[in-house]
Amino acid sequence: MVSKKINNLKGKKILITAGPTWVAIDPVRVISNIATGSTGKLIARLLRAKGAEVTLLLGSGQHEEIKGVRIKNFRYFEELRSSLRKEIRNGRFDCIIHNAAVSDFFVAKTKKEKLSSGKGGFVIKLKKAPKIIDEIRQKHPEALLVMFKLEAGVSDKELIKRALIAQKKSSADMVVANKFDGTKLRSFIYNHKGLLARAQSRAGLAKNLISLLEGRL
Repeated sequence: MVSKKINNLKGKKILITAGPTWVAIDPVRVISNIATGSTGKLIARLLRAKGAEVTLLLGSGQHEEIKGVRIKNFRYFEELRSSLRKEIRNGRFDCIIHNAAVSDFFVAKTKKEKLSSGKGGFVIKLKKAPKIIDEIRQKHPEALLVMFKLEAGVSDKELIKRALIAQKKSSADMVVANKFDGTKLRSFIYNHKGLLARAQSRAGLAKNLISLLEGRL
């Protein structure tokens, strides 16, 4: 008799963040990044196919549907922060995958009126933003926490070093270290014991991460 593989993800409650956050300069201008949310959306689809109950907080105002996935849109940093707090307050999650490309800085003083394009130029002063990943761990210590660390223009060794420092600081259970150089993606998944998996595509990364989650949840 061939034994059936047990699906450990069926019925598990999983919260995913994905996409960029905006930081306002004035009422119509923002600072953002090139994140698309593609990795988070792919992970959400695959987890749902495994029977997980998935909530996806998706940035940049993308209005799309993923069958069976509950999607809440956000644009600005504070909208993501507020949505996360609300989700964690209202429900307990087995796993939180923090994939969103969150701004590291705020504009020190957001203008209330649109800056004139007739000016020759202006200086924008930035201040450090709070780390949302730290707040997730503080407010939901029981959940399996997966964080992402993206770098560009560094060696694999330096990427992994920075990712492991960030993982330790945030007390995440796993860290996905990503390196993006134009069109090429390299990913490494670590926990506190060492390397768990590596991939060279979004599809490979998503597949490896979900296999690891099946072994933990």
